Amino acid sequence: MSQLSRNSDIRIAGYAALFDRVDRGGDIIRHGAFRHALGRQKNWPLLWQHRQDQQIGQIVYAAEDRRGLRIIARLAGGDNVAAKARQMLAQRAVTGLSFGYRVRSFAEVLQASLARRELLALDLVEVSMVTHPMQPGAQIHMMTANTQTEFPQSPILKAPM
Repeated sequence: MSQLSRNSDIRIAGYAALFDRVDRGGDIIRHGAFRHALGRQKNWPLLWQHRQDQQIGQIVYAAEDRRGLRIIARLAGGDNVAAKARQMLAQRAVTGLSFGYRVRSFAEVLQASLARRELLALDLVEVSMVTHPMQPGAQIHMMTANTQTEFPQSPILKAPM
């Protein structure tokens, strides 16, 4: 864990949500669902396993691209929860991302499929590092402990689909 020490500046990048895929809860997020939230707010907490009392960092960049909601976050140093998150990230034991939200607009899916709702507009509340994301492809794809390294702001992050 030397590279991801308690005091180093750790940044992660990945997708907190993927568009047009049925999640484990039966919802499909549509492109544009975060437009309102991204236009209103610019900083969200990065939580550990959706625990409001366990903030492990801050979202420093969030945007929709063709694939989904792409985020870049800075992990906090210091407390035991953040240290545990860093250790599990270094071991690649936890690489999932998820997000907390409120539904602004949705459509019920009337066709026979695995989906039950199309989420059209969402208020983003938080992003979390999680063990089991609702969307299995919502993962951390990049991390760095080097404060001089900048993540690309390009709309597509090279990552497995």
